[in-house]
Amino acid sequence: MPTRDQLLALTDELRRLKAGGQRTVAVTDESLVRLREAVSATQVTESAAPAPAANPGAPVEARPTPRPAAPSSVSSMPASPEIKLPEGDKQTRWNYLRDLVLNDSVCRARVFPGKQVVFGVGHLDAAVMFVGEAPGGDEEDQGEPFVGRAGQLLNKMIKAMGLERSQVYIGNILNWRPEMPRNPDGSQTGNRPPTTQEMAYCLPFIRAQIAIIRPRVLVALGKTAVDGLLGAESFKTMGAARGSWHSYAETPLRASYHPSYLLRQEGLTSASAKKIKRDAWEDMLAVMERAELPISEKQRNYFR
Repeated sequence: MPTRDQLLALTDELRRLKAGGQRTVAVTDESLVRLREAVSATQVTESAAPAPAANPGAPVEARPTPRPAAPSSVSSMPASPEIKLPEGDKQTRWNYLRDLVLNDSVCRARVFPGKQVVFGVGHLDAAVMFVGEAPGGDEEDQGEPFVGRAGQLLNKMIKAMGLERSQVYIGNILNWRPEMPRNPDGSQTGNRPPTTQEMAYCLPFIRAQIAIIRPRVLVALGKTAVDGLLGAESFKTMGAARGSWHSYAETPLRASYHPSYLLRQEGLTSASAKKIKRDAWEDMLAVMERAELPISEKQRNYFR
């Protein structure tokens, strides 16, 4: 039966799907029954008393299960930092920025013990730069963006474009994994999109990376990346953002689906799932063309 934390993670996932333009989700009758049972069990657990009162005649006080101390709350986010890059070549400026971010007190305060602040990686002269949302579990373990299942799919997409991961640059809007409710052992279940305050604090870091790399083309992967680079009010859904060219600091920007969203289409045979995969590849073809990369007939016919 799903736990409370898993239910919260499911709620966040449904919110993410809605933000991406999806309005329906296929659910089996068995899954609905299990969800109803889990919700009922959670309500009963939260209202029950875990221990008897000292006075048998006194009312029982419900006490929540204690959790490990969490990082500083989002409500205490300070103002966005001002980044002044030093003079020098790209490597010098990138090294300075990376050291600044990895040692930033606000970023470090929001990372649990044993986890890492995550900074961008890749070629400093990359023609194509991908910008995602935020680190997940694998990313905060390894300190590198897109190394989990979504990262593996992104690697395949980059390979299909005729490139290697080492030839592009990959970063995130946020430099730490957004906090979710913790299990008693301190582990985190599920992910959530960054809050407006979290994004605002980290945006100067990704903007500085873009200023250093100066790619020919930017690719915003998912609605959070679109909101961060183009503004939260620019597009209501991911579907409205993709399919055309935009501009960030005079750099052509293409919005496309986040690899984690594409992973959720795997195994689905519906017309909508097939269209989503094809649309994502059409975005990559447009990126290749704008970046002046060669495109073969075989590449043009993927997902047709």
